[in-house]
Amino acid sequence: MSLLLTPTRDDHRIAWLTAVAILIHVLESAVPMVLPGIKPGLANIITITALCLYGWHTAAWVSLLRVLVGSLIIGSFLSPTFLLSLSGALASLAILKLASLLPGRGVSALGYSVLAAMAHMTGQFMLAYLLFIPHPGIWRLYPLLMTVAVLLGIINGIISQRLVNQLRR
Repeated sequence: MSLLLTPTRDDHRIAWLTAVAILIHVLESAVPMVLPGIKPGLANIITITALCLYGWHTAAWVSLLRVLVGSLIIGSFLSPTFLLSLSGALASLAILKLASLLPGRGVSALGYSVLAAMAHMTGQFMLAYLLFIPHPGIWRLYPLLMTVAVLLGIINGIISQRLVNQLRR
């Protein structure tokens, strides 16, 4: 008895989007960080674009597969870096799900991107506090890193919105 899996059009779409997101993730990991804990999060542009064009389920697959496969490629799987990345991704996906359920036209790519960036930073800080640095002093960094997250979320959101507009044409 053999098992035959037939990929759907959605499977192909998720695979392509994930491959692009992984490529960006791996390239971004090779760029030295100016300040510890601050990365542009350019792979999230693909997640936000997927959300706007294809819905939350596609975006969730892209985000989670990017974190998993990206960590395997760069050698951080099951490390603190992986756990922080996963916690940020899960927090982002939770807020994106809530935002996608808003009535009316919902939120723009810019709005999604800023919300996701803020949730990502919050998820990482909560995990860092609970598992790695259980000292209240860690929260002194939160306002600075949240400000950077919002600024990068705006930039990524603008890029995502332009990409969404191009792909819808």
